[in-house]
Amino acid sequence: MSRIEKTVFISYRRTNQFTALAIFKDLTSRGYDVFFDYNSIKAGDFEQIILREIEARGHFLLVLTPSALERCKEPGDWVRREIEHALNHQRNIIPLTFEGFDFKDMDKYLDGELQRLKNYNALRVPIDYFDAAMDRLSNDYLNIPIDAVLHPAPTQNQPAVQQAIQHAKSEPQPTQNQMTAEEYFERGVNRASDDYDGKISDYSKAIRLKPDYARAYFNRGNIYDDRGDDTLAIADFSESIRLEPDDADAYNNRGYVYWKQKNTNLALADYNQAIRLNANHVSAYLNRGIAYEEGKNEYQNANHDYQRYIDLGGSRRDEVRGWIEANKRKI
Repeated sequence: MSRIEKTVFISYRRTNQFTALAIFKDLTSRGYDVFFDYNSIKAGDFEQIILREIEARGHFLLVLTPSALERCKEPGDWVRREIEHALNHQRNIIPLTFEGFDFKDMDKYLDGELQRLKNYNALRVPIDYFDAAMDRLSNDYLNIPIDAVLHPAPTQNQPAVQQAIQHAKSEPQPTQNQMTAEEYFERGVNRASDDYDGKISDYSKAIRLKPDYARAYFNRGNIYDDRGDDTLAIADFSESIRLEPDDADAYNNRGYVYWKQKNTNLALADYNQAIRLNANHVSAYLNRGIAYEEGKNEYQNANHDYQRYIDLGGSRRDEVRGWIEANKRKI
């Protein structure tokens, strides 16, 4: 029997945490029961709780910015898994699109069933008219009868769920600076790939407004790397790591810059850490294999990493198979 359902799950990328927090606080103030994990669920409990909360809630809000889908091609990416789970359980999916997002971008990151997202009625959310967009979300998009079969979340998960919700509620209202920082970040993401100066300017503005914006340091480090400014790239990757010590990508990318500088030992140390943090980090295996082969002449170790890269579906598989055969002859 159709009913008006006031339970909501918010799916978002960590780079958009303040945007998502603003949505959470607005809907909570309107009487909605909203699940929003604001970095408080322990890693061991995360998978079970997240998937069960999607099943337990009628509406699935997806925060879509230019950076939101970038990592959806990676094995095990959580935004991708959340979308898939919501699709499979026929939740009322509402894409919330922000400045710079274009559904054409989905073709690069989402395949197969995930292309169905284009069929859902998206709501544009201009930051300057945020309150008006939230009115429309509540009055038009959430205030509809739905037929979804809801599955009660396991009782043992409730303490962690309530802790996550209370954690989000206890956070202060996002400031204008925090929201604007995310806007500058997304503007940088959305610029042409060769617009180095524009990207650096936007990421720098985001950092000035939000000095602990780890992903802005990471992205700016990538641009400095592309531009050949190795010292600035290493400084930004190092700051990103300081702010988010569990970010395998930052270790991998800093390792690559060290490798360019012929510092094999520092490069290997960073690749090792990237793989410790993410045992399926495709690029780190390829990069470490190259460092073993060319920097250390350790062909057996190189081949082990190359094979792991192939097993994980790396895009240069055919080329790397040739490297393995060449190394076998050297061994």
